[in-house]
Amino acid sequence: MKSLRSPNQEMAYEPSAAELGSTGVEDGALRIAGAPGPLASFVRFVVCGGGVGVLSSAVVPLTATLMPWTLANALITVASTLLCTELHALFTFGTGQRAGLRRHLQSAGSATAAYAVTSTAILTLHTIQPSPTLFWEQTVYLTAAGLAGIGRFLVLRLFVFTTDQKNTDRSNTSRRTAPLPYCTAA
Repeated sequence: MKSLRSPNQEMAYEPSAAELGSTGVEDGALRIAGAPGPLASFVRFVVCGGGVGVLSSAVVPLTATLMPWTLANALITVASTLLCTELHALFTFGTGQRAGLRRHLQSAGSATAAYAVTSTAILTLHTIQPSPTLFWEQTVYLTAAGLAGIGRFLVLRLFVFTTDQKNTDRSNTSRRTAPLPYCTAA
């Protein structure tokens, strides 16, 4: 009996989620199960960063009773950046794994850039207005901090906690094909 399909025709075989394994590799891209979307990530970023920021602002003065204020501020800043990076890896961007050294260094770089933005804004204000009011200092600082925070979020989301395409590039290999069974019915 003749087959209804030629021997060269194949049926696309879609692997199940269990067959993909925990990496979630599909069609050459890394898909992280349960990773939040951009808006949810941003809300989580604000909650994590804001929460750790408020906690840090309370801990710095307490630590400053044991050492100089600048040293206490530096130590708490480093500790809070490390904590935030871990929270961002696990919760904000849902990578499913701890941050690792590369991500900690990149996150520290983005935090340093944000610090530079806020410092530059305040220095610029003091250059333009040598004796600004507390209102203007707070307005400039909070505006710069907000813009720096949005920039930091974008850097973290797009570069630091993005999927690593080099190690997971399996274009056309994740889509296996299986031959169609031949029709043997009479």
